[in-house]
Amino acid sequence: MAENHDHTQEHQHIHAHEKSKYEQAFSKYNCDIKDSDVAEAVKKIIAEKVPENDTLEVKKFLFGSIELTTLKTTDSDESVLAFTERVNEFENAYPALPHVATICVYPCFAKIVSESLEVDGVEIACVSGSFPSSQARIEVKVAETALAIQDGATEIDIVLPVGKFLSGDYEGVCDEINELKQTCGENVAMKVILETGDIVTAANIKKASILSMYSGADYIKTSTGKEKISATPEAAYVMCQAIKEYYDETGIQIGFKPAGGINTPMDAVIYYTIVKEVLGEKWLTNKWFRMGTSRLANLLLSEIEGKEIKFF
Repeated sequence: MAENHDHTQEHQHIHAHEKSKYEQAFSKYNCDIKDSDVAEAVKKIIAEKVPENDTLEVKKFLFGSIELTTLKTTDSDESVLAFTERVNEFENAYPALPHVATICVYPCFAKIVSESLEVDGVEIACVSGSFPSSQARIEVKVAETALAIQDGATEIDIVLPVGKFLSGDYEGVCDEINELKQTCGENVAMKVILETGDIVTAANIKKASILSMYSGADYIKTSTGKEKISATPEAAYVMCQAIKEYYDETGIQIGFKPAGGINTPMDAVIYYTIVKEVLGEKWLTNKWFRMGTSRLANLLLSEIEGKEIKFF
């Protein structure tokens, strides 16, 4: 009986120690943030700074930061091949413009994209790890990720285990992210989607950002685009602040990707402005700043060319 009691005490001690590891990480960052303060800061940036970035040059840059995405239930080998061919044709049609940064598809299409993509410098991203719910055993997530990479994916987008995060299982969250990063290895960048509309508060978004970066995320991304609330400027602001503080603390640069609900060129300019104001010029390259969208490419192209274009 006494022996049992000792074990319980020991278990509690270990548990307390584990908890302190995450609390210690959070304590290095400003996690005590109020949603109202974030909303106020974003309002100010939009009012004061967005107009100066509403230019042709910025729109060309933003076009080159697009992750051209197709994540439909109806996607097929034929439709994804046609999608990739448009990216190939774009270079000839618009030689003066940058190509998109990435093609983003389900893992089962990585091979088709990899075999048919002809444009140098376009990454192949796959949403993996039981996207968009992230509800699967880790073995399944690892297998899906490894197969996507084997088939040619050069980047992997996974979803933070939101249920685990919201129930306070930070260890479970970190273990999963870390294991998937190990599957990706050094050469395949991994983006962690926080699903900010589901974790709701600025403080939660900050904590999820920190856990993801410490566990191996190369990018943090707002949303899957499959939930009611997708990317918002407020979530972007908090995530960029987390990236900045993490960079100041560790010297490690992490990329940022708003995705879902980026419907107009002005939305894109707002995200660009937030990155510029919070993170600075160092992040304004199509390596460190990406935008996930299926509809923005044609709209930006139309604004750049000054007439309606439906290329993609």
